[in-house]
Amino acid sequence: MSKVVTSSAFLDAVRSRRSFYQLNNRSPIDSNRLAEIIKTTVLHCPSSFNSQSTRLLVLLNEEHKKLWDITKHELEPLVHGEQRETTMKKLDGLRAGYGTILFYEDPKPTAELQSKFPLYATKFPQWAEHSNAMHQYIRFGCNLQHYNPVIDLKVGTKWKVNPNWSLKGQLVFGSPIGDPKEKSYQPWESRVDIRGL
Repeated sequence: MSKVVTSSAFLDAVRSRRSFYQLNNRSPIDSNRLAEIIKTTVLHCPSSFNSQSTRLLVLLNEEHKKLWDITKHELEPLVHGEQRETTMKKLDGLRAGYGTILFYEDPKPTAELQSKFPLYATKFPQWAEHSNAMHQYIRFGCNLQHYNPVIDLKVGTKWKVNPNWSLKGQLVFGSPIGDPKEKSYQPWESRVDIRGL
């Protein structure tokens, strides 16, 4: 039976979860604790029909820097003028972090479930995306980027990633050195409909 969380700790964490774009190249926790968090997240994050299809590539220190050097090299010829300057500055900021977790999706478990449960076949890819997103939510001072598919081939070749995996996002992390941007909220009443209370 699952343990029920009775404190407000989880809701406090949800309220304070923000994207930090100003990061330095230090981890707010030691490497062993970081590895423990990543392993625990992968092991215990739920997935539809227990598919466990999310895959992670964790790049730290120099490996992290190589990723953003590749990204810069791939994007430089694709952006021009003011957009180019803004993009290159942003990429330098991402490179300044401590590490990046690349979130992949392995299509094999999803395909097996589609074959085993044809009634739900069209929904399994969508449910796999939901699980991947939950893995991305469990995080500390960081920001989520999406430079796929521009970097997919070079990154896959550099780190010998299974070519069947699909890159979904890049989570850059480090110690925050600035406050997060102000966030505006739509009224919850426009997004939630509660019946039967």
